[in-house]
Amino acid sequence: MPSHAPAPSDGHPGDGPTAAELLDFALRTAADPELIAALPLDPEGRTWVRLDGPGGSEAWLIGWPPGSGTGWHDHAESRGAFATAAGRLTEHSLAVRLPSGGWRSLELDGDVDRSRQLPAGRGRAFGEHHVHEVLNESAAEHAVSVHAYHPPLPLIRRYSRTGPLLRLEQVERPADWQ
Repeated sequence: MPSHAPAPSDGHPGDGPTAAELLDFALRTAADPELIAALPLDPEGRTWVRLDGPGGSEAWLIGWPPGSGTGWHDHAESRGAFATAAGRLTEHSLAVRLPSGGWRSLELDGDVDRSRQLPAGRGRAFGEHHVHEVLNESAAEHAVSVHAYHPPLPLIRRYSRTGPLLRLEQVERPADWQ
C-alpha cells in the first residue's frame, strides 16, 4: 500500500499529531481512489491493511461488509480519527468521559448517547477514552474507512451494553489484532 505524507505539526513535537491532524490524514487518505480500490473486501468479515500514519501514528484501511460493526469499545489513551471512503458508517458514542480504570460496570445517565452518520467523504476526530461503536448498517453495500490513532494503540477495551449498563468485557493488546 502507498505511504502517505504526515500532516504538518502545529507545534507539539514529541506529542505527535493532534486529533485534527489525524482527521486531516484520514480524509486525505480516504480520498485516494487507488488505495481504496486495492483493499480486498470479504463478504463475511471486516478486512484491514495497516498504513503509514502521520507523525508515528498507527493507521488502518478497513473494509466493512454489510451489517458489520465493532461493538462498543475505546482506544484507551490514544486520540484518533476516522473517515469514510466508500459507503456509509454510523457511529454511536457516549458524550461522557469514563474513568480510565478501576471499574467493571457503570450505569450511564440517559442523556449521554450520541449518534452520527458518516457518508463517504466525512470523518470524525475524537480524544482519549472515547467510547463508541461503528457500524455499516447497509444491507447490501460494503463500506471502507481510514482510521488513525496516536499514540499507537496500547490496548482496546471492549464493552457490552444493555440499556444504561456498560460492562467491561475484554481488554485486547496489539498482538491480538496485528
